Amino acid sequence: MRTLICGSLAYDTIMVFRDRFGRHILPDKTHMISVSFTVGDMRREWGGCAGNIAYNLKALGGDPVVMATIGDDGAPYRERLAALGVAADGVRSVAGSFTAQAYIITDLEDNQITAFHPGAMGHSHESRVGDVDGVRLGIVAPDGRDGMLRHAAEFRAAKIPFVLDPGQAMTLFSGDELVDMIDAATVVAVNDYEARLIAERTGLTVEEIARRVEALVVTLGAEGSRIHVGSATIHVPAVRPSALVDPTGCGDAHRAALLYGMAQGWDWQKTGRLGSLLGSIKIAARGGQNHAVDRDQVAAMYAKEYGANPW
Repeated sequence: MRTLICGSLAYDTIMVFRDRFGRHILPDKTHMISVSFTVGDMRREWGGCAGNIAYNLKALGGDPVVMATIGDDGAPYRERLAALGVAADGVRSVAGSFTAQAYIITDLEDNQITAFHPGAMGHSHESRVGDVDGVRLGIVAPDGRDGMLRHAAEFRAAKIPFVLDPGQAMTLFSGDELVDMIDAATVVAVNDYEARLIAERTGLTVEEIARRVEALVVTLGAEGSRIHVGSATIHVPAVRPSALVDPTGCGDAHRAALLYGMAQGWDWQKTGRLGSLLGSIKIAARGGQNHAVDRDQVAAMYAKEYGANPW
């Protein structure tokens, strides 16, 4: 099923400061900080929610097509998508801009300082869901504010089921705007903190949000996930990972599993189990797209956990 992935494409530059930030920041001088951190380790990763979700969905056997905006430096990401066999029908280049980029410095205590430049992402509203042919399912993941509002409305107008994943972009919207997007969506997917935040901003309880959509999926990290379907709640335990390396992109891997399950017409328990499994595979590797997703491996792990072959 052709699935439109509306979200960001970004480059993540990740650096490690082999010390502690606190040793170099004077508490009584925080109003006039001027510091420089020399980093010993640096790597550049493929990032952005759309890129991460598409990477996982394609590996599962899905048919993702990315809708995102990139800048003058975006050619390598186009080549990356092509190499993965991911359709880029909805990817637009915005002249005179940079592709969205995050610069992240982490110290030895896992504190982080991040600078994020949205760049071309601010033009996401110029893309239209109707520009891509054959779409039967979609997701609105974190992106430019106006783009997320537009794409949610366009999915609703076209009667295309979609997942709403407001994620870190949630603070960009008023309560009324969030309610409008929830009412347009088929499924809402958030983590536990975001579930509390969306309830606070909208004035709706988790139960009330669940009644407005087919399913409300709340991920709980090491505790798995809760899937609210009407008045019922399905608890899906987490799958123990082979290693705890990097949580970056775990939510995106989980969203890809939701889309795959929806495309296949699976029930929510089976879909949630695949999400837990994929999150477990992802957390054992650094970055959002460095983990290997092999269908035979996934089938073997799923059978070991749940006693059945998912395919």
